[in-house]
Amino acid sequence: MPPETRYAKSGDVNIAYQVTGEGPFDLVYVPGWISNIELMWEEPAHARLLGRLASFARLILFDKRGTGMSDPVALERLPTLEQRMDDVRAVMDAAGSERAALFGSSEGGLMSVLFAATYPDRTHALVTHAIYAKRLWSPDYPWAPTPQARTAEIEATERTWGGGMDISALAPSADEAFRRRAVAYFRRSASPGAAVALLRMNSEIDVRPALPTIAVPTLVLQRVGDIDVKLDEARWIAEQIPGAKLVELPGDEHLIWAGDVDELADEVEEFLTGSRPAPASDRVLATVLFTDIVGSTERASQLGDRRWREVLEQHHRIVRRELERFRGREVDTAGDGFLATFDGPARAVRCGRAIQQAVDELGLEVRAGLHTGEVEFAGETVAGIAVHTGARVAALARPGELLVSSTVKDLVAGSGLEFVERGTHELKGVAGEWRLYAVSNA
Repeated sequence: MPPETRYAKSGDVNIAYQVTGEGPFDLVYVPGWISNIELMWEEPAHARLLGRLASFARLILFDKRGTGMSDPVALERLPTLEQRMDDVRAVMDAAGSERAALFGSSEGGLMSVLFAATYPDRTHALVTHAIYAKRLWSPDYPWAPTPQARTAEIEATERTWGGGMDISALAPSADEAFRRRAVAYFRRSASPGAAVALLRMNSEIDVRPALPTIAVPTLVLQRVGDIDVKLDEARWIAEQIPGAKLVELPGDEHLIWAGDVDELADEVEEFLTGSRPAPASDRVLATVLFTDIVGSTERASQLGDRRWREVLEQHHRIVRRELERFRGREVDTAGDGFLATFDGPARAVRCGRAIQQAVDELGLEVRAGLHTGEVEFAGETVAGIAVHTGARVAALARPGELLVSSTVKDLVAGSGLEFVERGTHELKGVAGEWRLYAVSNA
């Protein structure tokens, strides 16, 4: 469950913060541009990153003033970096943290740099991700956008904030579902006026003079294909910080919660603790659940694009709510279908039925299929013959039916679940014949 949101007083502004984890040292996570500490936990990849950080440290996260759950600020009096540093101190004081490591991403890295240079007595170490030192081009800083390009970016952001925002530069490899969730996250974290005002403020920041004065251990993380912050830019920044370590990560994502968050968290953990987490087994026994909306093309045609998007968003919220309730792990969302894994087959069955019953109120029918077998986890993806088998089982399910393999049925014996036999089938691409069962509506 997400940690409790609390408030720290910084001057006359209330700063929302959370504390989670019981590690031997404190780690303050400073998000980029805009944030919402409660919505972070609703995005699986973001929640996974925060969970990883909290696994080895006492994690403190907060929303900067003017965004998320913190107090709004007057757009004509935007906070300075000095005021934002005061917010970090206020949160640390409220959380009972005398000294902490700072982990800042993108714009949050600038505040972290300035804090580490100004308050080394309160900074254990500094970690940055996708950081820039300056946001407007100059002959001695050629990686930043030109004033004209920056103005065009700001105007486009204000014009499209309602939903058509283009984040392809922030997460080029992300699928459409991720992009929709990211845009919704930004929209719910700040008003368009606040978002644009902060972009304008960021355009005036220049922390280059602070870089050589940093005296704490520093790690600079950069994904090599990031087009929003250039690799050469990160290399230059790391060279300016005495003794800084630069780690170049694969990928092209600027958003910290896009791409391989485990790889990023591994580097942070090793730098701050001296060791990486013990490697987990890649191959485990798991139950895979596939869901699919019946007749989605026809419904979309009947409702129209706008109404269908609203229904689809409600469907996704319901599925994610039930996955969380039954401890399922969302693996993929393709169109109107979900792939999830469970560490227990009975919970997977009950989750599948709960989803089908809950989406009934939307006038939707969902077919679903389940199979239990050995799967291989690779980052956020899952593979193996068990996944292929589960997909084939789901494809044979009737509208509104939850179909399971005999493996699932046998493993939930004694659970009180009831099944109706659906005969023996050959599954395309899977060896042998498979006896399938439908979960009884009773």
